Amino acid sequence: MAETKLKFLNYSPNRDVVFVLGAGASHPDGVPLQKHILPMILSGGIKEIQESEIGKQVIEFIKSNFVYNSKRHQYPQLEAVFGFLDYFIQQNESLNSKYPNFKIRTIKEYLIKLIHYIVNLQTDKPSKYYHLFWKGILDNNKNVSIITLNYDTLLEQAFDFLFKKYGYIDYCFHLMNYDKIKPLKRFNFWINPREPVVRENGYDPSAFKIIKVHGSLNWKYCNCCNQTLLTPWDRKIDLQRGKFLGYTYPDKEEYEYRCPLDGTEFQTLIMPPSYVKSLNQPVITQLLSEAAREIRDAKKIIFVGYSVSDADVHIKALFKKQLNPNKEIIVINTKISDALKNKYYALSDKIEFKNLSFEEMVTNPKIMTDLLT
Repeated sequence: MAETKLKFLNYSPNRDVVFVLGAGASHPDGVPLQKHILPMILSGGIKEIQESEIGKQVIEFIKSNFVYNSKRHQYPQLEAVFGFLDYFIQQNESLNSKYPNFKIRTIKEYLIKLIHYIVNLQTDKPSKYYHLFWKGILDNNKNVSIITLNYDTLLEQAFDFLFKKYGYIDYCFHLMNYDKIKPLKRFNFWINPREPVVRENGYDPSAFKIIKVHGSLNWKYCNCCNQTLLTPWDRKIDLQRGKFLGYTYPDKEEYEYRCPLDGTEFQTLIMPPSYVKSLNQPVITQLLSEAAREIRDAKKIIFVGYSVSDADVHIKALFKKQLNPNKEIIVINTKISDALKNKYYALSDKIEFKNLSFEEMVTNPKIMTDLLT
């Protein structure tokens, strides 16, 4: 029997590499880009959305307030729709008698749940590209952190071959799953990498920060106790009722998720794209602070598949405040236009651009070695 002992997974004071992952990193696995989401909702291509109560209400709201032409593939921007909703929410105003303020808030939550549903369609299969990404890190340099702007869970799902022997995921905020109390007994399956972990002989695991600054499909937030439950495998939403669904193991009996501490219905914890953003959500605030520390202390920052959206003013501000003039910055993208270069040059004038896709990057061991060393 292997001897085991406890070990603190201490972080180095400085990070060798911080990866910043945009939608281009998950798109090769079928996760839609932001510009594809509204067409998927409005075109009628997803029957479950068209026939659901949530889908009908969101589509009716957009038809009433925006003009689009499905035949010509002309749709409003997702940021514009959320910006319109957020204006009334922040002003605490109603749009009209049909859409009072409480209804506007409901429509926004429904639209977020539709995004949740669409992104989740492609996350039930393993990602060979993220697997290769983690393998490159394991083979070359484990002193890395990852800031991702994606909601999907492909990155974490691909981590399974590293778990316990080589590493643990640190989401960088407290999860309900860490608390060993009776109401949470059925959910106590996630190891807190900031506490001593069991180390078996022959293995030297590391902790890896995955900072999901826009939230995640597998986080469920209770706005009563202000805590978050991690549900690694349960991401399904009932589009008729807008409820999160879970399944018992191994018999797969379906149940509705509610906070195990106070019975409150869980909310999504993803930050939608909007020109009018509120950054007051407690978890998001904490993650932005953690990301700031990682950026400030990193030797090298590598952006992958990120277009620096005009709606991401908070991300631009985050990097603008924390980058120093000598920081090594690499941008990996397949569409390196003058417009994209100008957006990055607004952050720093010392940037190396590489015309590569995420899949080209991770399938080339030499490129991964050069990036990580």
